[in-house]
Amino acid sequence: MFKTILFDLDGTLLDIDMDVFIPKYFKMISAKFSHLIEPHVFIEHLLYCTRLMIADKDPQKTNEEVFMNDFIPRIGISREELQPLLIDFYTNDFGQLNTYTRREPLARKIMDWAFFKGYEVVIATNPVFPHLAIGHRLHWAGIEDYSYSLITTYENMHFCKPHLEYYEEILSILGRKPEECLMMGNDVEEDLSAGTAGIKTYLVENFILNKREDSPPPADYFGYLDDFYRFMQGWQQPITKR
Repeated sequence: MFKTILFDLDGTLLDIDMDVFIPKYFKMISAKFSHLIEPHVFIEHLLYCTRLMIADKDPQKTNEEVFMNDFIPRIGISREELQPLLIDFYTNDFGQLNTYTRREPLARKIMDWAFFKGYEVVIATNPVFPHLAIGHRLHWAGIEDYSYSLITTYENMHFCKPHLEYYEEILSILGRKPEECLMMGNDVEEDLSAGTAGIKTYLVENFILNKREDSPPPADYFGYLDDFYRFMQGWQQPITKR
């Protein structure tokens, strides 16, 4: 059976409506820099550089490097001035966005069971945010205090979902074979693309995202979070980590 479980975060372990959350996030972060650049201009460049980062496949540059290399000259703010403001924003301001999320009680039960049984656990969230922001989101979900084998962030990854290379990089970091892993998430395009790397997939249907509703989701398993909880409890053997 599986040795490693890859968990998506937003819409999977954390109840969050991105159509509400993202505009609030944009408003807050652009306000942080409003004394240096017009908010609408800041957001325009933020969106452009985020799309650029997601599309990039240069294995020599982290996602952060790809983003910053284009973002800094576009907004005309030096790295020395930008970085402290970003750190302050993600340390202090970003946490206030918790108002637009809801904790999913089953998330902690699932983590408790996975760690009790000795599975290797990865938070495989799309690495477009810094670790500070992802730390907040783990806290909002009530699952920040586990010893994860890997949390994918824009500082430590070189690719994004839905690219095959994102999942291959995770396998390389962990030293795992695809058949030893299971990816569970709610986004048909981003999370089920793990299947292209040979990783089995579980589509969480609580807050399913499917940009191509005309195409049936190519998941190996389906179900809601409570179904997944029962599903993993049915796995035959406890796993001892290496």
